[in-house]
Amino acid sequence: MSIGRVVVVGLGPGGAEQLTTETLAAIERIPHRYLRTAVHPTAHVVGDATSFDDVYDAGERFDDVYTVIVERLVAAAGEHGEILYAVPGSPIVLERTVQHLRSDDRVELELLPAMSFLDVAWSRLGIDPVEAGVTLVDGHEFATAAADATGAVLVAHTHANWVLSDIKLALDGDTDADVGGLPAVLLHALGTPDEQIVHTTWSEIDRTLDADHLTSLFVPDLRVGSGAGYVRFHRLARILREQCPWDIEQTHRSLVPFLIEESYEVVDAIEALDPDDPGSDEELIEELGDLLYQIEFHATIAEQEGRFTIDDVTRGIHDKLVRRHPHVFGDTEVEGTGQVLENWDAIKRAEKNRTSVFEGIAASLPSLSYAHEVQRKAAKSGFDWPDVSGAVPKVAEETDEVLAAHATGDDDATRAELGDLLFAVVNVARHLGVEPEAALRAATNKFRHRFEGVERLSTERGIDLRAASLAELDALWDEVKASS
Repeated sequence: MSIGRVVVVGLGPGGAEQLTTETLAAIERIPHRYLRTAVHPTAHVVGDATSFDDVYDAGERFDDVYTVIVERLVAAAGEHGEILYAVPGSPIVLERTVQHLRSDDRVELELLPAMSFLDVAWSRLGIDPVEAGVTLVDGHEFATAAADATGAVLVAHTHANWVLSDIKLALDGDTDADVGGLPAVLLHALGTPDEQIVHTTWSEIDRTLDADHLTSLFVPDLRVGSGAGYVRFHRLARILREQCPWDIEQTHRSLVPFLIEESYEVVDAIEALDPDDPGSDEELIEELGDLLYQIEFHATIAEQEGRFTIDDVTRGIHDKLVRRHPHVFGDTEVEGTGQVLENWDAIKRAEKNRTSVFEGIAASLPSLSYAHEVQRKAAKSGFDWPDVSGAVPKVAEETDEVLAAHATGDDDATRAELGDLLFAVVNVARHLGVEPEAALRAATNKFRHRFEGVERLSTERGIDLRAASLAELDALWDEVKASS
């Protein structure tokens, strides 16, 4: 396909008198014309044109709509050599399709300046956007785009009341302000005979008028809620993943040991909380942050792989919590905690006393992970074998000592030597770069799966496992093992 040329013109905010001479000349000169949408007061000026309203009707997400429109424009430009693409307002203000076309090397792009709805908005509001420091955001991205914004904010693409509702729900006010009473201005059909400028409050923005594609929202003094900090944190996770060599190398599997460790460190911090000492909260704050970063890390990896995002994670837990609290969000009635728990899957929580050996190691880690971390800390001080060849012989040595202790009949000595043997095995795992907790869990799951197969075979063949001989059990085991 040859590279074509796309000339993009803007249809202004509403009235035909706001169109530029340059735009009218381009419309007259170029016969192959396309409209992002025919639902605009000056769309008729373009004359015989193909609109993409059918794409909007069929698309489930706006990103999908923009992708389809760009592909059609590229194909048309390649076929005709040059096409005209008309968009509402100005082609350089909040035009996603134009943003996509800018980065598409399959077409040559020309943008003709046009009057934007912003020009009329500033006039009607009586403000200088530069002096007022107005932030312009897309209504579909309000929750994230406005998270760091303070002061005057103009929200575009508020084309329906449900969009305004989503925007309203996205703003969490601080405890010192009445968010519902926050001043807001709805700007509707600017520059047309149907123009409306409605001063209202935040709680009423989705109940004041029937919003459409010519509606926008102005907030003179936006107050950012608790979401701002999280959005900054989310962006930081992305930056680290893209720029830090260590973060770049990580995978879901490589992060498992860190996730386990951070989870148990949170438990330790909770155990250390002192109701009479607010200062004891500091450790819990830090550990919760470390755990939250693990969650963000996994979500960022998945986002880069095109699998899911943190939005999917938060939406999923939100919906699950709503489902699991029918006594709060539904008609279910409960008399107490007991009935609530009957509606909820029990969550297992390990409770361990903090008996820290080395600073920074969570005492509540599973024993294998605990041994692994103790060895790792000691190795940092130089107390370690040069490589795995020094660690492996210790396994054989500790095995002999276990058998020797067992031969004496001394249970305490046997128990101690068995602990040494396990510790030596963990040391081998560490030198091989294997997380022992995960390795043992995998081995245990493999054993369980195979033994369940033995149980199924014994049931099918009428064999009583308790009465079966070792030879019979071995035969069943070998059969299952061969098929798994």
